Amino acid sequence: MRRITTIKARGGRSLAGLALLLAASGPARADESFQACLASLHQAATTAGVSDQVFESATGGLQPNDVLHFQTEQPEFHTDVWDYMAGLVDDERIADGKAKAAEWAAALNKIEARFGVDASILVAVWGVESDFGKTYGTRPIVQSLATLGCYGQRAAYFKSEFVAALKILQRGDAAPDRLLGSWAGAFGQTQFMPSTFLRNAVDIDGDDHPNIVDSIPDALGTTANYLGKSGWTRGLGWGFEVKLPDGYAGPSGRKNRHPASFWAGRGLTKADGRPVTGPEMGLLLPAGPRGPAFLVTRNFDAVYAYNAAEVYALAICSLADRIAGGGPFATPWPVDDPGLSRVERREVQTRLQDKGYAIGNPDGVMGTKTLQAAADYQDRVGLPRTGRVSAKLLQALRDGR
Repeated sequence: MRRITTIKARGGRSLAGLALLLAASGPARADESFQACLASLHQAATTAGVSDQVFESATGGLQPNDVLHFQTEQPEFHTDVWDYMAGLVDDERIADGKAKAAEWAAALNKIEARFGVDASILVAVWGVESDFGKTYGTRPIVQSLATLGCYGQRAAYFKSEFVAALKILQRGDAAPDRLLGSWAGAFGQTQFMPSTFLRNAVDIDGDDHPNIVDSIPDALGTTANYLGKSGWTRGLGWGFEVKLPDGYAGPSGRKNRHPASFWAGRGLTKADGRPVTGPEMGLLLPAGPRGPAFLVTRNFDAVYAYNAAEVYALAICSLADRIAGGGPFATPWPVDDPGLSRVERREVQTRLQDKGYAIGNPDGVMGTKTLQAAADYQDRVGLPRTGRVSAKLLQALRDGR
């Protein structure tokens, strides 16, 4: 896995248990516990070849941070595929992606020639993972990984990632004050866990240091290297949208691959009516047979490997097509209340604030405060209390109900 996307509770010391322990033992005992853990991490780092100087520089005065609660935090509201796609593949990100593809065309051409991964796919990953470098995380990676390695539910895993982060510092592949990222340790323009970075890092800009934080060519090249190792085949598309015959009840599943003739024989055509052609493909039905349908190749699986969720891979591939000049899906999502773009989500947040809800900065991110406010407002105006930020909720806010 390139990075951690979800960690389910699997035993071990919980956040509440840790808080009780630290409260009962007092600050001195808590500090002793963390310092003892750092001593064991020091030994592991030394065994892995990290110098004492690098370790001491990275951990001097280090204290645990507040990342533990993310391990067991569960979303209060389910995100449907049409909402997920609406927020990731919107006009704003498509326009930004086209601009970035043009700005970095020389580096992208070089990377595509070397690794065979389509430039538009790389730009799409960059756009989804960090909004083209705008939001790749602000938490110090070393501190987060030390906290998770000492008190987390998968301590052994995070200890190894902590050591990998120190190796990155020792190699000079990121400045200490720039090694920032997500709560679980993913960092950089295209979000890699430290150990995955070490296995895939490539230097594209020629300074002898693959730096995925401050060098966009290095980030895109490292991403291409990862996708290539994950099975991306040069010159093979990821797939395409298809039209199903009425009442289709045949096989589906991205791994249930068959030749194009198999799918054509079951009445499938491309979305524009042309015959189905191509290599062996599987049929992806992210919203069932009533929604958009796709025949996908092994290259789709390579994108899936980046973050193991089919809807994530579909968002990347769809955004890549739009950046390259393609159009939206021909078949609409089977819902009478569409999802919202980030511009529309920011409008919802602003209008909810105007109604007296304290939800923080209107950033288009649907956090707990926004979802709770949405659910409360839905109650007030007679809409089903789902917490879903959708077209009907936005219209109700615009109508002043």
